[in-house]
Amino acid sequence: MNNYLIPANSKKSQLILGFFTPVDLILFGSGVGLTLILLLIIESSSLGLILLILAPALITSFLVLPIPNYHNVLQFIVNVYTFFSERKRYIWKGWCYKHGEDK
Repeated sequence: MNNYLIPANSKKSQLILGFFTPVDLILFGSGVGLTLILLLIIESSSLGLILLILAPALITSFLVLPIPNYHNVLQFIVNVYTFFSERKRYIWKGWCYKHGEDK
């Protein structure tokens, strides 16, 4: 009979912890790692420099943050960039009397 029921969240089960791909974890880990290294190397009491040191972790956390209808913010940004940067070519072929022929 071969009737299979595929659950709606089957793709989510392929993700790490249900939210992350390996690329997401590498990106997040490198941002947090760079922030930890900078925190150990640079000592500062100014708020501006501390925010600059924390920037890699904050930015990568924002990029891998899950949002509805997209995998994460990074995927949303890639989709928006692709939509506006690629040339769109719409082919329309409908009911025409001549359809490009001169008669």
